[in-house]
Amino acid sequence: MSIDLPVLKPADFGSDQDVRWCPGCGDYSILAQMKKTLAKIGDPRENTVFISGIGCSSRFPYYMNTYGLHSIHGRAPAFATGLKVCRPDLKVWVITGDGDALSIGGNHLMHAIRRNVDINIILFNNRIYGLTKGQYSPTSETGKITKSSPVGSIDNPLTPLSLAMGCGASFVARSIDVNIKHLGQTLLRASAHKGTSFVEVYQNCNIFNDGVWKYATDRESKTDNLIELEHGKPLIFGKDRDKGIRLNSMTPEVVELGKGISEDDLLFHDEKSTEPSLAFLLSRLRQPEFPEAIGVFRDIAMPVYDEGVNQQVDQAQEANPDSTLDELFNSGTCWDVE
Repeated sequence: MSIDLPVLKPADFGSDQDVRWCPGCGDYSILAQMKKTLAKIGDPRENTVFISGIGCSSRFPYYMNTYGLHSIHGRAPAFATGLKVCRPDLKVWVITGDGDALSIGGNHLMHAIRRNVDINIILFNNRIYGLTKGQYSPTSETGKITKSSPVGSIDNPLTPLSLAMGCGASFVARSIDVNIKHLGQTLLRASAHKGTSFVEVYQNCNIFNDGVWKYATDRESKTDNLIELEHGKPLIFGKDRDKGIRLNSMTPEVVELGKGISEDDLLFHDEKSTEPSLAFLLSRLRQPEFPEAIGVFRDIAMPVYDEGVNQQVDQAQEANPDSTLDELFNSGTCWDVE
């Protein structure tokens, strides 16, 4: 006897908790698109889990009518790894911020990505510490004046996608909080990926770092400052789509089309390439010298960590089906301490 499950709407994924983000925060947009994404996926709410660390973004699990875990600073990927290994049937999302994931959580993030655990990591990047009231973060630009860097930060900023690429990530993407159609499509692509999907979202903190992504969101300037990646398509941008990126040896350069340069001369995007060099290069394109890329940088198939762990467990149980716990404790190399 089959049971027809109810069709869930975006509102069904919202909890009864008051949303306690500042008015105008970019987190609202990400929350709304996540609800729409889950409704499109169609999984039961009890099969979905949101795990977060510490920070403004990490209040996310409270606002989702699913299972959730508000964990400790920087450790959300570790909690998510343990849960996915134990319950591979669940869809596990990690919600984190640039401070939470890339400072105290950098080690955990790196290992989750390199292991290719089947989880979805969404990193809200506002280039500032918001919850602790405006200190510079690992992604803040050099020279950033904040409460913790009153004469300007001397740190070199991390590029989250470059870090992920260096860890061998199997899925890497970037979107923007106010580009709701693109953000929704990106979240759907991330959910469909088998393995770790890592998505950076440019998110505006209108209290402590307002306008940090203005060049990528302003109606008049964004077409000249962004390239929307499409698999198999040349890298073209500009209001009149008359500019592109080509390689001069291994050095990218901006060129104008129609002046002896055609689309065939440009760099073509290949998100399926097993060689990550070009995807890494795209992650390094930064303003003001280059337009910045949004979309899916890389989407390849790789062995999945949690599947590998559970295969080993199954093999061990098949090899020793009748072993007791005491026998297992005393097998292998053992010694007595007298």
